[in-house]
Amino acid sequence: MEETGITTVQKPNKVVARKGFKQIGRITSAERGTLVTLAYSVSAAGNSVPPYFVFPRVSFRDYFLSNGPSGCAGGANVSGWMNETHFVEYLKHFVRFVKCSKEKPILLLLDNHESHLSIEGLNYCKENGIIMLSFPPHCSHKLQPLDRSVFGPLKKYVNTTCDSWIVNNPEKTMSIYDIPGIIKQALPLAATPTNISSGFSVSGIYPFNPDIFTEVDFMPGYATDRPEVLIEEPNQQDCIDLPPDISNNFTNNQLLIEEPVASTSNNSTNNLPETEKPVASTSNNFTSSPLPANLNTLSPIITPEDIRPLPKAPQRKAGRTNPRKRHTAILTDTPEKEKLEKQKQERQAKKSSGSKKRQSKTIKLAKKKFILNDDEEDDTMCLVCCELFSSSRPKEKWVQCVKCKNWSHEACTSQEDRYICQHCDSDDDID
Repeated sequence: MEETGITTVQKPNKVVARKGFKQIGRITSAERGTLVTLAYSVSAAGNSVPPYFVFPRVSFRDYFLSNGPSGCAGGANVSGWMNETHFVEYLKHFVRFVKCSKEKPILLLLDNHESHLSIEGLNYCKENGIIMLSFPPHCSHKLQPLDRSVFGPLKKYVNTTCDSWIVNNPEKTMSIYDIPGIIKQALPLAATPTNISSGFSVSGIYPFNPDIFTEVDFMPGYATDRPEVLIEEPNQQDCIDLPPDISNNFTNNQLLIEEPVASTSNNSTNNLPETEKPVASTSNNFTSSPLPANLNTLSPIITPEDIRPLPKAPQRKAGRTNPRKRHTAILTDTPEKEKLEKQKQERQAKKSSGSKKRQSKTIKLAKKKFILNDDEEDDTMCLVCCELFSSSRPKEKWVQCVKCKNWSHEACTSQEDRYICQHCDSDDDID
Protein backbone atom coordinates (compact mmCIF):
# COMPACT_ATOMS: atom_id res chain seq x y z
CA MET A 1 0.00 0.00 0.00
CA GLU A 2 1.30 3.45 -0.92
CA GLU A 3 0.06 7.00 -1.50
CA THR A 4 0.86 9.41 -4.31
CA GLY A 5 -0.22 12.92 -5.25
CA ILE A 6 -2.21 13.84 -8.36
CA THR A 7 -2.40 17.53 -9.28
CA THR A 8 -4.61 19.50 -11.65
CA VAL A 9 -1.55 20.73 -13.60
CA GLN A 10 -0.17 18.28 -16.13
CA LYS A 11 3.28 18.03 -17.69
CA PRO A 12 2.86 17.31 -21.41
CA ASN A 13 4.85 14.25 -22.47
CA LYS A 14 4.98 14.65 -26.25
CA VAL A 15 4.03 17.44 -28.63
CA VAL A 16 3.37 16.79 -32.33
CA ALA A 17 4.67 19.60 -34.54
CA ARG A 18 6.06 20.18 -38.00
CA LYS A 19 9.70 19.35 -38.55
CA GLY A 20 12.07 22.32 -38.29
CA PHE A 21 10.30 24.31 -35.54
CA LYS A 22 12.51 25.30 -32.61
CA GLN A 23 10.02 26.84 -30.17
CA ILE A 24 7.06 24.57 -29.46
CA GLY A 25 4.66 24.94 -26.55
CA ARG A 26 1.69 23.13 -25.10
CA ILE A 27 -1.19 24.53 -23.06
CA THR A 28 -1.43 23.42 -19.42
CA SER A 29 -4.39 23.61 -17.10
CA ALA A 30 -2.99 26.23 -14.71
CA GLU A 31 0.25 27.54 -13.26
CA ARG A 32 -0.30 26.18 -9.75
CA GLY A 33 -2.52 23.18 -9.22
CA THR A 34 -4.32 21.57 -6.29
CA LEU A 35 -3.15 18.20 -4.98
CA VAL A 36 -5.39 15.19 -4.37
CA THR A 37 -3.94 12.19 -2.53
CA LEU A 38 -4.43 8.76 -4.09
CA ALA A 39 -4.03 5.65 -1.88
CA TYR A 40 -3.65 2.36 -3.72
CA SER A 41 -2.98 -1.29 -2.83
CA VAL A 42 -1.84 -4.19 -5.00
CA SER A 43 -0.98 -7.87 -4.47
CA ALA A 44 1.81 -10.07 -5.80
CA ALA A 45 -0.74 -11.98 -7.91
CA GLY A 46 -1.40 -8.82 -9.98
CA ASN A 47 -4.72 -7.89 -8.34
CA SER A 48 -5.52 -4.47 -6.89
CA VAL A 49 -8.01 -2.72 -4.60
CA PRO A 50 -10.02 0.26 -5.94
CA PRO A 51 -8.29 3.55 -5.10
CA TYR A 52 -9.08 5.88 -2.22
CA PHE A 53 -9.02 9.67 -2.75
CA VAL A 54 -8.37 12.42 -0.18
CA PHE A 55 -9.67 15.80 -1.40
CA PRO A 56 -8.53 19.20 -0.05
CA ARG A 57 -11.96 20.09 1.30
CA VAL A 58 -13.41 20.49 4.78
CA SER A 59 -16.24 18.00 4.21
CA PHE A 60 -16.65 15.17 1.71
CA ARG A 61 -19.55 14.88 -0.75
CA ASP A 62 -20.52 11.81 -2.74
CA TYR A 63 -20.57 13.66 -6.06
CA PHE A 64 -16.78 14.14 -5.77
CA LEU A 65 -16.46 10.55 -7.04
CA SER A 66 -19.23 10.66 -9.64
CA ASN A 67 -16.82 9.95 -12.54
CA GLY A 68 -14.26 7.90 -10.61
CA PRO A 69 -13.28 4.24 -10.93
CA SER A 70 -15.85 1.65 -9.92
CA GLY A 71 -15.69 0.79 -6.23
CA CYS A 72 -13.53 3.76 -5.27
CA ALA A 73 -14.00 5.68 -2.02
CA GLY A 74 -12.79 8.97 -0.64
CA GLY A 75 -12.53 11.48 2.16
CA ALA A 76 -11.66 15.13 2.68
CA ASN A 77 -9.56 17.33 4.92
CA VAL A 78 -8.14 20.83 4.67
CA SER A 79 -4.64 19.79 3.60
CA GLY A 80 -5.59 17.02 1.18
CA TRP A 81 -2.99 14.66 2.72
CA MET A 82 -3.53 11.28 4.31
CA ASN A 83 -3.90 11.43 8.10
CA GLU A 84 -4.71 8.92 10.84
CA THR A 85 -8.48 9.35 10.51
CA HIS A 86 -8.51 8.75 6.78
CA PHE A 87 -6.11 5.83 7.14
CA VAL A 88 -8.63 4.04 9.35
CA GLU A 89 -11.32 4.73 6.76
CA TYR A 90 -9.03 3.36 4.08
CA LEU A 91 -8.45 0.16 6.10
CA LYS A 92 -12.22 -0.38 6.23
CA HIS A 93 -12.37 0.17 2.48
CA PHE A 94 -9.46 -2.28 2.10
CA VAL A 95 -11.07 -5.03 4.20
CA ARG A 96 -14.33 -4.66 2.24
CA PHE A 97 -12.60 -5.89 -0.94
CA VAL A 98 -9.89 -8.20 0.43
CA LYS A 99 -12.25 -10.17 2.73
CA CYS A 100 -9.51 -10.97 5.26
CA SER A 101 -10.10 -12.30 8.77
CA LYS A 102 -8.22 -13.82 11.69
CA GLU A 103 -8.68 -17.27 10.12
CA LYS A 104 -7.35 -15.98 6.76
CA PRO A 105 -4.82 -13.25 7.61
CA ILE A 106 -2.90 -11.19 5.05
CA LEU A 107 0.42 -9.32 5.09
CA LEU A 108 0.23 -5.57 4.36
CA LEU A 109 3.53 -3.85 3.44
CA LEU A 110 3.79 -0.07 3.84
CA ASP A 111 6.17 2.67 4.96
CA ASN A 112 6.59 4.33 8.36
CA HIS A 113 4.53 7.44 7.61
CA GLU A 114 3.00 9.09 10.66
CA SER A 115 -0.55 8.44 9.44
CA HIS A 116 0.14 4.68 9.31
CA LEU A 117 1.04 4.58 13.02
CA SER A 118 -2.51 5.17 14.24
CA ILE A 119 -3.38 3.16 17.35
CA GLU A 120 -7.00 2.89 16.20
CA GLY A 121 -5.81 1.60 12.84
CA LEU A 122 -3.49 -0.98 14.41
CA ASN A 123 -6.29 -2.26 16.63
CA TYR A 124 -8.58 -2.53 13.60
CA CYS A 125 -5.90 -4.52 11.76
CA LYS A 126 -5.48 -6.99 14.61
CA GLU A 127 -9.24 -7.51 14.76
CA ASN A 128 -9.49 -8.22 11.02
CA GLY A 129 -6.38 -10.34 10.46
CA ILE A 130 -4.07 -7.75 8.88
CA ILE A 131 -0.36 -8.07 9.71
CA MET A 132 1.29 -4.70 9.03
CA LEU A 133 5.00 -4.84 8.19
CA SER A 134 6.82 -1.53 7.68
CA PHE A 135 9.71 -0.89 5.31
CA PRO A 136 13.10 0.33 6.60
CA PRO A 137 13.55 4.12 6.44
CA HIS A 138 14.78 5.65 3.17
CA CYS A 139 14.29 2.39 1.25
CA SER A 140 10.92 2.92 -0.45
CA HIS A 141 12.57 3.65 -3.81
CA LYS A 142 14.00 0.11 -3.77
CA LEU A 143 11.49 -1.95 -1.77
CA GLN A 144 8.10 -0.41 -2.59
CA PRO A 145 6.57 -2.33 -5.55
CA LEU A 146 4.21 0.54 -6.43
CA ASP A 147 7.08 3.01 -6.66
CA ARG A 148 9.14 0.60 -8.74
CA SER A 149 6.68 -0.30 -11.51
CA VAL A 150 3.22 1.31 -11.17
CA PHE A 151 3.32 4.96 -10.11
CA GLY A 152 5.89 5.92 -12.76
CA PRO A 153 3.74 4.78 -15.71
CA LEU A 154 0.66 6.15 -13.91
CA LYS A 155 2.04 9.70 -13.90
CA LYS A 156 2.80 9.49 -17.63
CA TYR A 157 -0.67 8.21 -18.48
CA VAL A 158 -2.23 10.87 -16.23
CA ASN A 159 -0.37 13.59 -18.13
CA THR A 160 -1.50 12.12 -21.45
CA THR A 161 -5.12 11.95 -20.25
CA CYS A 162 -4.92 15.54 -19.00
CA ASP A 163 -3.71 16.63 -22.44
CA SER A 164 -6.78 14.99 -23.98
CA TRP A 165 -9.00 16.68 -21.39
CA ILE A 166 -7.58 20.10 -22.31
CA VAL A 167 -8.28 19.45 -26.00
CA ASN A 168 -11.84 18.27 -25.32
CA ASN A 169 -12.60 21.12 -22.89
CA PRO A 170 -11.26 24.35 -24.44
CA GLU A 171 -11.17 27.52 -22.36
CA LYS A 172 -11.75 25.56 -19.14
CA THR A 173 -9.55 24.94 -16.13
CA MET A 174 -9.25 21.50 -14.61
CA SER A 175 -10.55 21.14 -11.04
CA ILE A 176 -10.08 18.50 -8.36
CA TYR A 177 -13.46 16.97 -9.26
CA ASP A 178 -12.07 16.00 -12.69
CA ILE A 179 -9.22 13.96 -11.22
CA PRO A 180 -11.28 10.79 -10.43
CA GLY A 181 -12.41 10.64 -14.06
CA ILE A 182 -8.80 11.03 -15.24
CA ILE A 183 -7.64 8.28 -12.88
CA LYS A 184 -10.41 6.05 -14.22
CA GLN A 185 -8.81 6.21 -17.67
CA ALA A 186 -5.13 6.20 -16.67
CA LEU A 187 -5.04 3.65 -13.83
CA PRO A 188 -5.99 0.52 -15.85
CA LEU A 189 -3.22 1.32 -18.35
CA ALA A 190 -0.54 1.58 -15.63
CA ALA A 191 -1.69 -0.98 -13.02
CA THR A 192 -1.59 -4.00 -15.32
CA PRO A 193 -0.98 -7.47 -13.80
CA THR A 194 2.40 -7.58 -15.52
CA ASN A 195 3.54 -4.25 -14.05
CA ILE A 196 2.28 -5.14 -10.58
CA SER A 197 3.98 -8.56 -10.54
CA SER A 198 7.25 -7.10 -11.84
CA GLY A 199 7.24 -4.58 -8.97
CA PHE A 200 7.24 -7.41 -6.42
CA SER A 201 9.89 -9.28 -8.41
CA VAL A 202 12.45 -6.44 -8.76
CA SER A 203 12.14 -5.58 -5.07
CA GLY A 204 12.81 -9.19 -4.02
CA ILE A 205 9.52 -9.58 -2.14
CA TYR A 206 7.92 -12.25 -4.32
CA PRO A 207 9.53 -14.48 -5.39
CA PHE A 208 11.55 -13.95 -2.22
CA ASN A 209 15.15 -13.07 -3.04
CA PRO A 210 17.27 -11.65 -0.19
CA ASP A 211 20.34 -11.31 -2.44
CA ILE A 212 18.72 -9.17 -5.13
CA PHE A 213 20.58 -6.07 -3.87
CA THR A 214 24.36 -6.11 -4.24
CA GLU A 215 27.04 -4.16 -2.38
CA VAL A 216 26.90 -1.45 -5.04
CA ASP A 217 23.31 -0.60 -4.02
CA PHE A 218 24.49 0.23 -0.49
CA MET A 219 27.36 2.50 -1.52
CA PRO A 220 26.89 6.16 -0.52
CA GLY A 221 27.02 8.97 -3.05
CA TYR A 222 30.23 10.97 -3.34
CA ALA A 223 28.49 14.32 -2.86
CA THR A 224 26.48 13.23 0.20
CA ASP A 225 29.14 11.01 1.80
CA ARG A 226 30.02 13.34 4.64
CA PRO A 227 31.15 12.60 8.21
CA GLU A 228 28.82 12.90 11.15
CA VAL A 229 31.41 14.78 13.23
CA LEU A 230 34.43 16.90 12.44
CA ILE A 231 37.60 14.95 11.70
CA GLU A 232 40.41 15.92 14.03
CA GLU A 233 43.92 16.29 12.70
CA PRO A 234 46.17 13.39 13.74
CA ASN A 235 48.86 13.92 16.33
CA GLN A 236 52.52 13.34 15.62
CA GLN A 237 52.39 10.20 17.73
CA ASP A 238 49.67 8.75 15.46
CA CYS A 239 51.69 9.31 12.27
CA ILE A 240 53.25 6.28 10.61
CA ASP A 241 57.01 6.36 10.04
CA LEU A 242 57.88 5.91 6.38
CA PRO A 243 60.92 3.97 5.11
CA PRO A 244 64.08 6.06 4.66
CA ASP A 245 64.20 5.61 0.90
CA ILE A 246 60.68 7.03 0.52
CA SER A 247 60.75 9.74 3.19
CA ASN A 248 63.91 11.28 1.72
CA ASN A 249 62.34 11.74 -1.71
CA PHE A 250 59.14 13.67 -0.85
CA THR A 251 57.95 16.03 1.85
CA ASN A 252 55.12 18.51 2.32
CA ASN A 253 52.76 16.97 -0.29
CA GLN A 254 55.29 17.37 -3.13
CA LEU A 255 55.62 14.88 -5.99
CA LEU A 256 59.19 14.02 -6.93
CA ILE A 257 59.80 13.80 -10.67
CA GLU A 258 63.00 12.20 -12.00
CA GLU A 259 65.19 14.43 -14.14
CA PRO A 260 67.48 13.04 -16.87
CA VAL A 261 71.11 12.74 -15.80
CA ALA A 262 74.02 13.62 -18.05
CA SER A 263 75.69 10.60 -19.58
CA THR A 264 79.53 10.46 -19.77
CA SER A 265 79.56 7.81 -22.50
CA ASN A 266 77.73 9.90 -25.10
CA ASN A 267 80.23 11.39 -27.62
CA SER A 268 77.84 14.13 -28.70
CA THR A 269 77.84 15.68 -25.28
CA ASN A 270 81.58 15.51 -24.92
CA ASN A 271 82.10 17.61 -28.06
CA LEU A 272 79.84 20.44 -26.73
CA PRO A 273 81.30 23.54 -25.12
CA GLU A 274 81.58 23.68 -21.38
CA THR A 275 78.70 26.17 -21.08
CA GLU A 276 76.26 23.94 -23.00
CA LYS A 277 77.08 20.64 -21.30
CA PRO A 278 74.40 19.35 -18.88
CA VAL A 279 75.36 19.62 -15.26
CA ALA A 280 74.89 16.53 -13.11
CA SER A 281 73.38 16.91 -9.67
CA THR A 282 75.80 16.06 -6.91
CA SER A 283 73.28 15.74 -4.08
CA ASN A 284 70.32 13.91 -5.62
CA ASN A 285 69.06 12.98 -9.06
CA PHE A 286 65.51 14.22 -8.25
CA THR A 287 63.86 17.65 -8.16
CA SER A 288 60.61 18.58 -6.44
CA SER A 289 57.52 19.99 -8.16
CA PRO A 290 54.65 21.42 -6.03
CA LEU A 291 51.13 19.96 -6.44
CA PRO A 292 47.74 20.59 -4.81
CA ALA A 293 47.55 19.96 -1.08
CA ASN A 294 44.89 17.23 -1.45
CA LEU A 295 47.36 14.91 -3.25
CA ASN A 296 48.93 13.13 -0.29
CA THR A 297 50.26 10.01 -2.02
CA LEU A 298 52.97 9.27 -4.51
CA SER A 299 51.08 8.82 -7.80
CA PRO A 300 52.48 8.89 -11.34
CA ILE A 301 49.08 9.98 -12.81
CA ILE A 302 47.37 13.30 -12.02
CA THR A 303 43.61 13.26 -12.62
CA PRO A 304 41.34 16.31 -13.09
CA GLU A 305 39.74 15.46 -9.74
CA ASP A 306 43.12 15.99 -8.02
CA ILE A 307 43.36 19.50 -9.47
CA ARG A 308 39.70 20.47 -9.00
CA PRO A 309 37.86 18.09 -6.62
CA LEU A 310 34.15 17.45 -7.04
CA PRO A 311 31.87 19.48 -4.73
CA LYS A 312 30.66 17.77 -1.57
CA ALA A 313 27.86 18.47 0.87
CA PRO A 314 28.75 20.69 3.84
CA GLN A 315 29.01 19.52 7.41
CA ARG A 316 25.73 18.45 8.99
CA LYS A 317 24.14 20.98 11.27
CA ALA A 318 23.43 20.11 14.86
CA GLY A 319 19.80 18.95 14.98
CA ARG A 320 17.67 17.30 17.58
CA THR A 321 19.51 15.42 20.28
CA ASN A 322 17.07 12.49 20.17
CA PRO A 323 15.54 12.29 16.68
CA ARG A 324 12.67 9.86 16.13
CA LYS A 325 14.10 7.01 14.06
CA ARG A 326 11.81 4.30 12.75
CA HIS A 327 12.93 0.83 11.82
CA THR A 328 11.28 -2.00 9.99
CA ALA A 329 8.90 -3.78 12.36
CA ILE A 330 5.64 -5.68 12.54
CA LEU A 331 3.44 -2.81 13.68
CA THR A 332 0.54 -5.03 14.74
CA ASP A 333 2.64 -6.94 17.30
CA THR A 334 1.60 -6.19 20.86
CA PRO A 335 5.02 -4.91 22.11
CA GLU A 336 5.44 -2.63 19.10
CA LYS A 337 1.87 -1.35 19.37
CA GLU A 338 2.25 -0.61 23.09
CA LYS A 339 5.50 1.24 22.36
CA LEU A 340 3.79 3.43 19.76
CA GLU A 341 0.87 4.07 22.10
CA LYS A 342 3.23 5.18 24.87
CA GLN A 343 5.04 7.56 22.51
CA LYS A 344 1.78 9.12 21.37
CA GLN A 345 0.62 9.62 24.94
CA GLU A 346 3.85 11.40 25.82
CA ARG A 347 3.54 13.58 22.74
CA GLN A 348 -0.04 14.51 23.56
CA ALA A 349 0.95 15.39 27.13
CA LYS A 350 3.57 17.83 25.82
CA LYS A 351 1.08 19.39 23.42
CA SER A 352 -1.60 19.83 26.08
CA SER A 353 0.82 21.66 28.40
CA GLY A 354 1.43 24.40 25.83
CA SER A 355 -1.98 24.41 24.17
CA LYS A 356 -3.48 27.02 26.52
CA LYS A 357 -0.99 29.69 25.44
CA ARG A 358 -1.59 29.02 21.76
CA GLN A 359 -5.37 28.77 22.02
CA SER A 360 -6.04 32.50 22.16
CA LYS A 361 -3.75 33.18 19.19
CA THR A 362 -5.42 30.44 17.14
CA ILE A 363 -8.90 31.85 17.78
CA LYS A 364 -7.84 35.35 16.74
CA LEU A 365 -6.17 34.03 13.61
CA ALA A 366 -9.25 31.99 12.70
CA LYS A 367 -11.48 35.04 13.03
CA LYS A 368 -9.22 37.05 10.72
CA LYS A 369 -9.14 34.33 8.06
CA PHE A 370 -12.62 32.84 8.01
CA ILE A 371 -15.30 34.80 9.83
CA LEU A 372 -16.91 37.76 8.09
CA ASN A 373 -19.17 39.01 10.92
CA ASP A 374 -20.06 37.88 14.38
CA ASP A 375 -23.60 36.94 13.30
CA GLU A 376 -23.98 33.37 12.02
CA GLU A 377 -26.81 34.51 9.75
CA ASP A 378 -24.33 36.39 7.54
CA ASP A 379 -22.37 33.19 6.78
CA THR A 380 -23.06 32.14 3.18
CA MET A 381 -23.04 28.67 1.59
CA CYS A 382 -21.53 27.44 -1.66
CA LEU A 383 -24.21 26.62 -4.26
CA VAL A 384 -22.24 23.62 -5.57
CA CYS A 385 -20.66 21.81 -2.61
CA CYS A 386 -22.83 23.37 0.18
CA GLU A 387 -19.83 24.34 2.31
CA LEU A 388 -20.04 27.39 4.57
CA PHE A 389 -17.78 30.35 4.00
CA SER A 390 -16.54 30.05 7.59
CA SER A 391 -15.30 26.52 6.79
CA SER A 392 -13.39 27.42 3.62
CA ARG A 393 -9.62 27.22 3.32
CA PRO A 394 -7.35 30.29 3.63
CA LYS A 395 -7.09 32.42 0.45
CA GLU A 396 -9.77 30.36 -1.30
CA LYS A 397 -11.55 32.43 -3.94
CA TRP A 398 -15.36 32.79 -4.22
CA VAL A 399 -17.43 34.03 -7.17
CA GLN A 400 -20.94 35.55 -7.19
CA CYS A 401 -23.76 34.66 -9.54
CA VAL A 402 -24.71 37.66 -11.68
CA LYS A 403 -28.45 36.85 -11.38
CA CYS A 404 -29.29 35.49 -7.92
CA LYS A 405 -26.28 37.16 -6.21
CA ASN A 406 -25.39 33.95 -4.35
CA TRP A 407 -21.82 32.69 -3.92
CA SER A 408 -19.82 29.61 -4.91
CA HIS A 409 -16.23 28.37 -4.74
CA GLU A 410 -14.25 29.38 -7.78
CA ALA A 411 -12.90 25.81 -7.96
CA CYS A 412 -16.48 24.44 -8.01
CA THR A 413 -17.47 26.53 -11.02
CA SER A 414 -16.42 26.58 -14.65
CA GLN A 415 -14.38 29.74 -13.82
CA GLU A 416 -15.91 31.91 -16.53
CA ASP A 417 -15.78 35.69 -16.52
CA ARG A 418 -19.58 35.99 -16.16
CA TYR A 419 -20.67 33.32 -13.69
CA ILE A 420 -24.25 32.02 -13.76
CA CYS A 421 -25.10 29.30 -11.25
CA GLN A 422 -26.79 26.04 -12.21
CA HIS A 423 -30.14 27.07 -10.74
CA CYS A 424 -30.36 30.28 -12.75
CA ASP A 425 -29.07 28.52 -15.86
CA SER A 426 -31.75 25.82 -15.60
CA ASP A 427 -34.48 28.47 -15.13
CA ASP A 428 -33.37 30.13 -18.39
CA ASP A 429 -33.59 26.80 -20.24
CA ILE A 430 -37.15 26.25 -18.97
CA ASP A 431 -38.22 29.71 -20.03
